[in-house]
Amino acid sequence: MVNRGKGQFFDKFKARLMFPIKDVQDRVIAFGGRVLDDSKPKYINSPENIVYSKGRQLFGLNIAKKSGKNKIIIVEGYMDAISLYQRGITNVVASLGTALTEAQGRLLRKYASQIIIGYDADGAGQAATMRGMEILQNLGCDIRILQLDGDAKDPDEYVIKYGTGRFERCVENAISLVEFKVKTLKNSMTIQTASDKIKFLNEIVKILSKVDNSIEREIYIDKISKEYNISKEAIYAESNKMSNAGNQGIKVLQRPLGIKRQDKANLKEEVSDGLIKRENMIISLLINPEINAYNQISKKIRPEDFKLGINKKIASILYEHFEKGNSNNNILNLFTEDELIGHITSLMADDYEITNNEKAIEDLLKVYEKEKLQDEKNKILKMLEDDNIDKDKKTELEKDLSNLIIKIAKIK
Repeated sequence: MVNRGKGQFFDKFKARLMFPIKDVQDRVIAFGGRVLDDSKPKYINSPENIVYSKGRQLFGLNIAKKSGKNKIIIVEGYMDAISLYQRGITNVVASLGTALTEAQGRLLRKYASQIIIGYDADGAGQAATMRGMEILQNLGCDIRILQLDGDAKDPDEYVIKYGTGRFERCVENAISLVEFKVKTLKNSMTIQTASDKIKFLNEIVKILSKVDNSIEREIYIDKISKEYNISKEAIYAESNKMSNAGNQGIKVLQRPLGIKRQDKANLKEEVSDGLIKRENMIISLLINPEINAYNQISKKIRPEDFKLGINKKIASILYEHFEKGNSNNNILNLFTEDELIGHITSLMADDYEITNNEKAIEDLLKVYEKEKLQDEKNKILKMLEDDNIDKDKKTELEKDLSNLIIKIAKIK
């Protein structure tokens, strides 16, 4: 019975490469095989028993723990691990034909302070990366994800094609869990319109809210802000908005002390809060790809009417763009200055509680018209305070004042 079973097991390994699987004490506890052709299954291991459980072992850990390095690279298969080892990279292990388990995660944490996930770039490899990340994160591990440049699909192919030195540079530049999630999110979304960018920003905030260390979180915010042209203000604003909306599990991203804040005091430039809000709302309406607000707004408001310097600059660029008959898709591509891009992305994240765009535009235009007339009225009143004004001029100004008061009264 025993011999027959053993014979049946080894019959499975015809036309396969055979690998001894050792535990961390260098004891052979099982064998694994890999096909030399395209037959299935690609890998097969010894049957599990009281000594060997594939979910509790890692191929090559007995060697990797002796590498003298504080990081371990985990790859998908034996061939990846062996190929890297042959080229002098000894801090590498492979999972044994199964998704990473918690038991394997604990082994990795025991023998390394940093774990680099180097699974294949295909769909299955990326799915395995996501599962592995969650397990290692829950165990409190410092995780990095290997990003291979070039066109190699896995570490084995990469190191053969590009050499050890280039592979090790990839290892040194492996990205963090947060960076990988944001990159994966970006690749999964078509970010073309303002609403797409807001959705992207929403998901970024959710990712960042899970980072407990405030210093680490601020580093990620700074990096994401620069890499994806999203202002820090927009990230903080969206966090506060989501928190106020009652989203469960969303932590408010507080700006740490010592970080210079681009608050209203820096933006006011002797402009009232109400006017700042109205100008910001107008810019937001102009860049909204779901409506065509320019034709209506431009009849009453010109770029020179904006009081806030940054809004005047943005409006000038937008008006020039729209006057050429261009659409308001991909608006951010018009701007190159970080300050302008940051301000626009911040406006995208703000919620103006607009339920009817047409009504909002109509109301804004009325307010602007009324304020213009009020400004003219105040100028006339100032001029009338001059005791030296001649009688004819005074009569003319009083007539203008009367007409302005009538116009203002008609605006409802």
